[in-house]
Amino acid sequence: MFKILDDVSRRDALRTIGASAALTASGTGVLTLDAAQHVHQEAASQKASGPYKPKALNAQEYRSLRRLAEMIIPPDAKSKGAIEAGAPEYIDLLCANNGELKEIYTGGLGWLDREMKKRYGALFADAKPEQQTAMLDLIAYRKNDSPALAPGIRFFTWARNMVVDAFYTSKTGFDDLGFMGNGAMAEFKVPQEAMDYALKRSGL
Repeated sequence: MFKILDDVSRRDALRTIGASAALTASGTGVLTLDAAQHVHQEAASQKASGPYKPKALNAQEYRSLRRLAEMIIPPDAKSKGAIEAGAPEYIDLLCANNGELKEIYTGGLGWLDREMKKRYGALFADAKPEQQTAMLDLIAYRKNDSPALAPGIRFFTWARNMVVDAFYTSKTGFDDLGFMGNGAMAEFKVPQEAMDYALKRSGL
């Protein structure tokens, strides 16, 4: 159960969590389960009075992030997907409280839209599903690394890691895992089989 925090304390907590999330996604740190759930709780409170309004990303960037998250973990017969789990809100809130993360996402989503416009004449969120998939097929694998694709590959690695983290620390993700509570866990690590399943269901 989370404590009731005043606005200043909540902002401070989110800034601290944002810094931890940046380290976690880069592979150099660990984001605790309690910290991740704090972000989900904050997102839920933001949506209590109406649709979530992005805090860090502009409207176009947020549209692209939502579509990207949906493609990384789509809903299937077993469970709901990243959208239902609140992954886009989770990421946007962390970006709003950590300048490094915001730069990574605004830069990466901007690169993605420019590249889609150049290849297909449409922004990522507006492109045809097969065009979106073709683009992600290029940047989802390091074997495709090249000077032209390197920024997209780096960004997709960040986005995939954070979408998977957001999903598996949410109620939707807990239901997917059959998770019964965190008990005395000091940190949460997504089980490898869950990671494998998430990647398989994305088709990427």
